[in-house]
Amino acid sequence: MSLTLSMDFPFRTSIEKLWLAITDSNQLAKWITENDFKPVVGHRFQFRHEPSEWWDGIVEGEVLIVDEPNLLSYTWATGEERHTVTLTLQDLGGGKVNLHLEQIGFSNVHGLEGAKHGWSEWVGELEKVLAE
Repeated sequence: MSLTLSMDFPFRTSIEKLWLAITDSNQLAKWITENDFKPVVGHRFQFRHEPSEWWDGIVEGEVLIVDEPNLLSYTWATGEERHTVTLTLQDLGGGKVNLHLEQIGFSNVHGLEGAKHGWSEWVGELEKVLAE
């Protein structure tokens, strides 16, 4: 069984500023975590979170698609879980941009619910970065 997380987040910003926030390593560090991300197809990277007794804190990824400023896709692997994250940006006009997030490959509902909570928290931080 493979479950999919699908979420939409509207922002008051430019598509260029949102694109930078989801592709620039320094910007990503402000709203997700420390990383060595580069928006280059084939680039392997890590998101490095604070480890806990249940998890080493490392998310391994590889960039799959870069279509600036519309689409970014990468793998997301931690433990036995292997997912694909796709971020689609849509300029709605009038200073509004929609970020559609899709994360596929969840093996259970608990992982899906955890990711939903995690992305919601991170997007709250992303809003602060976009307001800078």
